[in-house]
Amino acid sequence: GGSVKTGKMPEGEKTRQCKQEEEQQQKEEEQEGLIEFYGSYQELFQFFCSNTTIHGAIRLVCSKKNKMKTAFWSVLFFLTFGLMYWQFGILYREYFSYPVNLNLNLNSDRLTFPAVTLCTLNPYRYSAIRKKLDELDQITHQTLLDLYDYNMSLARSDWSSLSTRKRSSRSLFHHVQRHPLRRQKRDNLVNLPENSPSVDKNDWKIGFVLCSENNKDCFHQAYSSGVDAVREWYSFHYINILAQMPDAKALDESDFENFIYACRFNEATCDKANYTHFHHPLYGNCYTFNDNSSSLWTSSLPGINNGLSLVVRTEQNDFIPLLSTVTGARVMVHDQNEPAFMDDGGFNVRPGIETSISMRKEMTVRLGGSYSDCTEDGSDVPVQNLYSSRYTEQVCIRSCFQLNMVERCGCAYYFYPLPAGAEYCDYTKHVAWGYCYYKLLAEFKADVLGCFHKCRKPCKMTEYQLSAGYSRWPSAVSEDWVFYMLSQQNKYNITSKRNGVAKVNIFFEEWNYKTNGESPAFTVVTLLSQLGNQWSLWFGSSVLSVMELAELILDFIAITFILALRWFRSRQQLSPPGAPLSSHDNTAFQDEVPGLSAPHRFTVEAVVTMLPSYNSLEPRGPSRDGEVGHE
Repeated sequence: GGSVKTGKMPEGEKTRQCKQEEEQQQKEEEQEGLIEFYGSYQELFQFFCSNTTIHGAIRLVCSKKNKMKTAFWSVLFFLTFGLMYWQFGILYREYFSYPVNLNLNLNSDRLTFPAVTLCTLNPYRYSAIRKKLDELDQITHQTLLDLYDYNMSLARSDWSSLSTRKRSSRSLFHHVQRHPLRRQKRDNLVNLPENSPSVDKNDWKIGFVLCSENNKDCFHQAYSSGVDAVREWYSFHYINILAQMPDAKALDESDFENFIYACRFNEATCDKANYTHFHHPLYGNCYTFNDNSSSLWTSSLPGINNGLSLVVRTEQNDFIPLLSTVTGARVMVHDQNEPAFMDDGGFNVRPGIETSISMRKEMTVRLGGSYSDCTEDGSDVPVQNLYSSRYTEQVCIRSCFQLNMVERCGCAYYFYPLPAGAEYCDYTKHVAWGYCYYKLLAEFKADVLGCFHKCRKPCKMTEYQLSAGYSRWPSAVSEDWVFYMLSQQNKYNITSKRNGVAKVNIFFEEWNYKTNGESPAFTVVTLLSQLGNQWSLWFGSSVLSVMELAELILDFIAITFILALRWFRSRQQLSPPGAPLSSHDNTAFQDEVPGLSAPHRFTVEAVVTMLPSYNSLEPRGPSRDGEVGHE
């Protein structure tokens, strides 16, 4: 037999060793590591609610023994959280709508005088097209006689040569007959016969017919007013005559001295260096003062004596009565390097009247980018600028229409600039251009062409607010010597003297000018401030409280990741059934616990003590000194 000798450890030493091991383990547990995570979600949430600076969170754990209070504070806490983020959504929506504040500034400085365009309102019977205009007048005379029994008096009396002229297929008469002026019954009288006694001449609409090139599609351009119909019909043929001129300079018959009798600015006389001339098909000769010259006029003082003063002739000599039905002059105030669109911003000056126009300058500066749909210089607008001027919205709209006109109709409209490689519409070359033009004009007004959508407002623009006053000029007691001086200096010999002249004064009303600017109403700083206000309102906390909430979210993500990683590793390290247990591995023991048949509840203690070694085991029987023998 053999024998095993074992030494007996004193009871006091054994107890002391166990205490040292427990203290060492407790120190290891209390020691804080560099990165430490909580063992469960409950522990994380309890620590957050107990230590956070967010108001109301402590109520979720301090009253956990009272389930009613816990439920109440839980609902209240999360409801408050939802309301706060609802307010956050409203703030973000307002921020990304890019609102602006309107800033109004009043500036006092020397003002640059605007450009002033003055037109005669007298479409001139130019010598280069006089013969064709005379022929058109004769055709119109016969048309009015047939439609209204009106015998129009004409300037010329020798029309026999026109009636005997050979009318070839390319003559004016042929093209006028292709687009005749006709009468049409009104809609409520369509079913009545023409010779019905209940149908009066006043019950007819008048207009002219426009057909496509193959005459398959026609429409009646009708007008409720006979005056408007005759003017539009005459203007249509007049434009065709103008378009046949190969060189527009042939129409340049400027007669400044016979239109402008007197010109003064700041009580100094104007000269030819202060104006430019251009021809308008309907408004005749036009003169633009102070337009982009080397030295622009400036006004240091407001008032009528520190502006532009003009005496103009308003007699219509050798004019076209079927085209112009008004007398006087037309004036427009606009900024330099901008075309004068007389139809849009102009107004008429009455003969025998002194018109005093006071101006107020107003500048508008818009924010671009995300704040408004404006353009700096028009370079980002998908429309070519056909005008030799800077970008404006009206310049863009007219250029857009002209480009569509060239593309659809094959020619350009005479009122607008000519694109490169195109020619003006003329029914001797483009037979159905009138039909195409009126169809396109209807689409343009309905924005089918998209011109109003493509053309955006400029970010910076200058406007002039005008107000006018009128008085009789010259007065009854002074008209004799005024007309005498005009007759001596300007050869003024008009019979109806009062209807032959007018006076225009244009000046600044005040020295100040207004600037309307825009600034962002909701910046990043404003957004953060509003978010902080909402956070303080609902939870009474600060930026550090937000960081605490962010820390909670990060810890939640980290714990989820660690628990998932442990679960994955435990699945990989599962030992097969019957594997020997390891003294340092409790996995097998944990796997066997569910297999126990006894329905007992087990508690696993966190403190693990070392098992005694094999040599330290002692028998349960009476103790012996020395050796223990086994036989």
